[in-house]
Amino acid sequence: MQGALRSAPRRLDLASPLSLLACLAGLTLAACAPLEPPVVMPAPPPGAGPVAAPADNAAILRAVAGDQRSAANRARDGYRHPVETLSFFGLRGNMTVLELWPGNGWYTEILAPVLADGGKLIITSVDPDGPQDKGPSRAARELRDRMKAQPALFGKVQVSRIDPPAQMDFAPPDSVDLALVIRIAHDWVRDGYADKALASIFRALKPGGTLGVVAHRGKPAGDKPEGENDPKTIGKTGYMGESYVIHIVEEAGFKLVNESEINANPLDVKDYPEGVWTLPPALRLKDKDREKYLAIGESDRMTLRFVKP
Repeated sequence: MQGALRSAPRRLDLASPLSLLACLAGLTLAACAPLEPPVVMPAPPPGAGPVAAPADNAAILRAVAGDQRSAANRARDGYRHPVETLSFFGLRGNMTVLELWPGNGWYTEILAPVLADGGKLIITSVDPDGPQDKGPSRAARELRDRMKAQPALFGKVQVSRIDPPAQMDFAPPDSVDLALVIRIAHDWVRDGYADKALASIFRALKPGGTLGVVAHRGKPAGDKPEGENDPKTIGKTGYMGESYVIHIVEEAGFKLVNESEINANPLDVKDYPEGVWTLPPALRLKDKDREKYLAIGESDRMTLRFVKP
């Protein structure tokens, strides 16, 4: 992670409304109706985001609107923008997709039906029977149990067992079309193995394959490699400077090809007692200033698309 930081030019992209996409895709009138509104969160501020060809937008829309998703998960769509995000990364139904650190499966339940017929989904997982007082093992167990309970949805999903940082061979070399690193890169930097994780992704991707990154975006001052981008600070706040993230990913051999403001939130001031986890959905302060943080919404996030040359 050494060397001078590099700045990448920003590209402005325009998004079509989800309802227009659904209608253009030839879906039913029911699919053209808006998704279930957020349960507890206010509507996010408007933002621009691309819908990039040649993504399978109709398949993504169907998966996002599918009844396999809970009301709680749909409530986060206004901040996570799954249709626009996956379209921006170019998701297609015939791809081999690697989802890194899937957590409780929020994106997995969208990716699985899109890829079920013509593609392949690989998710990473630590030992689900590991210490249940540890978040990663507990999340892995919950997702494993859910996958077993819903074989029609998850039956074709492949699990790549990992034990970071010792074992991080995510997938065979040159086998993956699209790798997704969504809101987890800060943990890699905090724990000191971001370079190893990125190297493993680089090996797994086919030449020309895509790496999609969504990460909590820190203040512009955080673009410097010291200060706000010190691993200990990142571990405490969860935020990273955008130029810093671009720097460490490009240092691993990738090339930045596009950026988007799909997941931006200008209300996020990025200065809270418990870092990004002060905001929803974590709300670590519980009832203290709860309405204030709900009004801000989820964090401001960078959305970056890289390729393996």
